[in-house]
Amino acid sequence: MGAFSIWHWAIVLLVVGVPVFFAIRSAAKPAEKPAALVGFGGWLLLLAIGQTLSPLRSLVELGSSSEGYQQLMLLPNGPLTVYGEIGLLLVFLLLQVVVLVAMWRRSPRFKQLFLYQWMAIPVVFILDTVWVSIVLGAPMSQVLTGDAVATPILSFVLTGIWVAYVYKSVRVRNTFGGAAASTEVATAS
Repeated sequence: MGAFSIWHWAIVLLVVGVPVFFAIRSAAKPAEKPAALVGFGGWLLLLAIGQTLSPLRSLVELGSSSEGYQQLMLLPNGPLTVYGEIGLLLVFLLLQVVVLVAMWRRSPRFKQLFLYQWMAIPVVFILDTVWVSIVLGAPMSQVLTGDAVATPILSFVLTGIWVAYVYKSVRVRNTFGGAAASTEVATAS
């Protein structure tokens, strides 16, 4: 794989940075009619689509790892490694589903659960890496490859941007705030 040139970084900055800038700016900007900003619209609709697809993406990821799992099963302690990793991924998948249900039910706990899901990304990655390294007796440098590190870092950064949106957005506060947000909106009008 060749070096990542300055032009590649510029493209990444444009593709990721520009939408992020507008999402954060529009979330922080006071609305003319705050009570009107409620429900799954605007940037919250994009978040809802992404959160709805996240458990499916996790299942696809699990399915695409099946060939690697079959190879690991042949190694000493391979089955223990595979079952541990699958168990860890299923716990994360369960968290994603809980967050999804809270989102669609418009639960006031959605914001907190979404934050927990974000924090779980590096925790699951670290636990998985340590688990595989210990059980297989392989050095960390052998377990950690470039692709294995890049994907969780990118996922953590992008989800972090959405966490910032969730905690700044008037629409999110109105949609998931419960009775407290309704009172705030009523007194602001």
